[in-house]
Amino acid sequence: MESLKELYRIGHGPSSSHTMGPHKAARRFAERCPKVSSYRVTLYGSLAATGRGHMTDVAIRTVLEPIAPVEIVWRPTVFLPFHPNGMLFEGLLDGNVIDSWTIFSVGGGALANEESREKPAPSVYKLTTISDILAWCDKGGYAFWEYVDQAEGPEIWDYLKQVWEVMCAAIDRGLNNEGVLPGGLGVRRKAATYYVKAKGYTDSLQSRGKIYAYALATSEENAAGGEIVTAPTCGSSGVLPAVLYHLYTSRAFREIRILRALATAGLFGNVVKTNASISGAEVGCQGEVGVACAMAAAAACQLFGGTPAQIEYAAEMALEHHLGLTCDPVCGLVQIPCIERNAIAAARAFDANIFATFSDGKHGVSFDRVVEVMKETGHDIPSLYKETSEGGLAKIQAEKSEE
Repeated sequence: MESLKELYRIGHGPSSSHTMGPHKAARRFAERCPKVSSYRVTLYGSLAATGRGHMTDVAIRTVLEPIAPVEIVWRPTVFLPFHPNGMLFEGLLDGNVIDSWTIFSVGGGALANEESREKPAPSVYKLTTISDILAWCDKGGYAFWEYVDQAEGPEIWDYLKQVWEVMCAAIDRGLNNEGVLPGGLGVRRKAATYYVKAKGYTDSLQSRGKIYAYALATSEENAAGGEIVTAPTCGSSGVLPAVLYHLYTSRAFREIRILRALATAGLFGNVVKTNASISGAEVGCQGEVGVACAMAAAAACQLFGGTPAQIEYAAEMALEHHLGLTCDPVCGLVQIPCIERNAIAAARAFDANIFATFSDGKHGVSFDRVVEVMKETGHDIPSLYKETSEGGLAKIQAEKSEE
């Protein structure tokens, strides 16, 4: 299992798989094939279906066009076997292909192909299931974050501090920015309004309103192409920061405890990434917002003093109740239903935490089992509900626009 540095990636929205991944792939291909007269990039499956809304072509052109002209070829009905987010980079010299590279954006800004699957990334964590990690915790009396510390070493805390700073900065910008988000849907930013309204309430309603506002702030910044942290993806980047920021500002937790909560959240996200998927194009939004909710629930439960068993229960519950969630972004933009979905998931993470802390941590279905079911469910979901904008809300909205 890879380092948390590969899960928490700092970059610009609106999509980790459709923007950050292709941008990274273009950089790599430019480095290996710089002496050309032109480039041709063919986008397949989900990348082609929603690439314009996710600014996939812009991300690629930004890197390659300073070197040579770029032709983008869109193949939305062609799905390559390895993953729905396929890309073929070709370098041409005098009309002849001198180099080509097929690569896939597999979620969270990560890249992979058949060759990389044969050469797995260096493993940082020996234990790759929550059940095994929980047993390790119980045996030694440890917490989840202590396993992260043992596996990653002390340098991980400097990186998590940077992650936390970027998260806070995104919320601060989002709370102060107003206006209409780019893309043509006419979606107005709501974070500032929600925050102001929340302060007019007392107790629980104010708390809930602020959680909404913080999640909206990050998600709106992501939709506008701002700097955010994949947690575990761009499209779900508003959930975990909202929960942590709310607890940090309302409960006066010291920063070190927030960083430990980030470590625990990352551990749960990493397990899903390793054993299933965090790619909406592969398993639907259950792999993005569902996993983000589980990560946030685990973080909140730890901050409130939950035992490892209660933390596992909170994460399991949060993911279980997102099973089957589809990814059907309207017009391929990370706005409808994505932005609201982040806010609701942040609130649900708190609910999962509260429910788990009322219990003794014992429950019938383990987190690892839910991860298995999520993977199976995701593969059974038709492709039109997995980030292609061909079904669900995206289809209904498209039909309405044509009327």
